[in-house]
Amino acid sequence: MKNYEYEASPSHTQINKYLETFNRFSLLPPDTEISSIVESILEMHFKENFTAEILKFIHGCIDLTTLTSLDTKDSVWEMVDKMVNNYEGKRPDVPNIAAVCVYPLLVETVKQALTAQDVNIASVVGGFPSSQTFTEIKIAETMMTIMTGAQEIDVVMNLGYFMEEDYEALTDELSEIKDCCHDVTMKVILETGALAVAENIRKATILAAYSGADFVKTSTGKEYSGATFEAVYVMCKVVKEYATISGRKVGIKISGGVRTAEDAVRYYTIVKEVLGRGWLNKELFRIGASHLVSDIEKRLGE
Repeated sequence: MKNYEYEASPSHTQINKYLETFNRFSLLPPDTEISSIVESILEMHFKENFTAEILKFIHGCIDLTTLTSLDTKDSVWEMVDKMVNNYEGKRPDVPNIAAVCVYPLLVETVKQALTAQDVNIASVVGGFPSSQTFTEIKIAETMMTIMTGAQEIDVVMNLGYFMEEDYEALTDELSEIKDCCHDVTMKVILETGALAVAENIRKATILAAYSGADFVKTSTGKEYSGATFEAVYVMCKVVKEYATISGRKVGIKISGGVRTAEDAVRYYTIVKEVLGRGWLNKELFRIGASHLVSDIEKRLGE
């Protein structure tokens, strides 16, 4: 494990190395223009995508999430039993959810409760939601969570490093966490509500991708605002270019405030129009939500 020592500021050599990487990707139009582009995409394609078949697909891409201080073994077990196990086989034409996402202490409960097939166990790790703790603790928590049964981990990018432009510390930390994941999926949460502007989101997506992220994820759903159409558009543009440059596809996970079928289809539409059908599977497209499952099932006539 690397020894992380405090530096007053990153060196010019370090910064220049990452600036060269950023420059390999296309610059973005102004934020106001991005809003107009997104509005146009949704105006042209939302209605054609709001169909029962697409709602069924989205249902199978949901990370059913509960991340509250009041979560208990009983409440998580009940959620898994009611919303996941009981749904298994109920509608052969509708795939079950993709994963259940909980805090590390409740991973074992999900593992014990879950009887549905092909539903993964995900967990937030690494000092969630602020990421403001020691790298060694993040790595230990990640390893312990995986040992407990997590098949996917969601870790927050250290935005303190990002704001200081200490990209070396940021990418080293994420790379070390990825190394200890082995075959477990790592989703890197950018916290786009805190990054605020498109250029920050562009850079953060690039850094996450080069650090080994299997997914880039919008938000924690905690302190800052959740996903926005504009943020997802920017992330998709970067992910598409990264796939061309590296030959590796990074997935997109949308989280924070996605509650209705309409919202979910709007995000689906952006991903489809920017990234194409190659990303329209649960290995590359997820929506993290707590209420969306019920809303989609209601729309499908459950």
